Amino acid sequence: MTKQFKLGLIINPVAGLGGSVGLKGSDNVTEEALALGAEPKSHKRTQAALEVLLPYKEQIQIFTPSGKMGQTLAEEMGFSTEVVLTVGENTSPADTELTVKTLIEQGVDLILFAGGDGTARNVCSAVSDNTTVLGIPAGCKIHSGVYAITPKAAGRVVEMLINGELVTLSDADVMDIDESAFREGVVKAKRYGEMQVPSELRYVQAVKSGGKETDELVLADLSAYVVSEMEDDEYYVMGSGSTVAAIMDEMGLENTLLGVDVVLDQDVIAADCTAQQLIDLTKGKPTKIVITLIGGQGHIFGRGNQQLSPELIRQVGKENIIVVATKRKLQALNGRPLICDTGDSVLDDELSGFIKVVTGYNDHVMYAVGLEEEK
Repeated sequence: MTKQFKLGLIINPVAGLGGSVGLKGSDNVTEEALALGAEPKSHKRTQAALEVLLPYKEQIQIFTPSGKMGQTLAEEMGFSTEVVLTVGENTSPADTELTVKTLIEQGVDLILFAGGDGTARNVCSAVSDNTTVLGIPAGCKIHSGVYAITPKAAGRVVEMLINGELVTLSDADVMDIDESAFREGVVKAKRYGEMQVPSELRYVQAVKSGGKETDELVLADLSAYVVSEMEDDEYYVMGSGSTVAAIMDEMGLENTLLGVDVVLDQDVIAADCTAQQLIDLTKGKPTKIVITLIGGQGHIFGRGNQQLSPELIRQVGKENIIVVATKRKLQALNGRPLICDTGDSVLDDELSGFIKVVTGYNDHVMYAVGLEEEK
């Protein structure tokens, strides 16, 4: 007889509740969100994941809390279900944490949980090092690498495990932002730990892989990291391009897509600046330049950001240049170096060599910077 797969299931009933009504999260705003007409989404998203597993019902035993934290849905869908914890109508993070501990005691093969970054933090605070988990994305904020790309993708990963397919396990970051600050337009993302996840790259949010299917998620994590590293009282010259625009969007700021803006304390203090304005504004001030690849040839200076003049670059210093790009964009260069074409050949030569490129959350690669290719 085939051994049953012991699946731990946790649903955060209020995950994502604030997103549709513009509250930018669900932390501490449940009543307000419901009053504004928000509808819980975690139930449906969990259902989408479990539907993938319906052909395997006879092989699965679900261990879960009572009611809307898992029991109701699992039983409605016909799964063999065991309640491990009785919870009240108004659930709390403490219920999630206690459930995780109970599921570990039950020896489940995998803990599948539905929620957002706040839920991931709750699970992380109670999980053990050798426990495998996987998140069903159901929250407003999904910066953590412990989530599947979609609810169905989460089901696919569990299906692979049930079928005995080889699935690599790896540690993934748990991250979150301060929702209260976010509602005031300030983004501060922090890393809260890591959890062991099945890292099947087709289905799991591999924020460091740069794969085609995860570009949007990679960009979100890259942006969250750059914003989390921003210092108070420091000027940030934000260059052109969609990757830099994503960082501006992460801060909730208007962006000049084809221009250059200046940010101080996560606020735009000058938009669409000229080269001279940038020099005058940042002279004698702690400043960093944030740039990305412009065009298919890999230009970081001299294409679409001519406002970043040689004088400004020298004033800021090479050590204060932050280059951001997804690994997919770098791979598209097929090994060609990044290009500097500032109009100052001496400066172009000084900028050549290797530079650190931010490719994800606390994820970097070293990449060559060379002179413009010979024609």
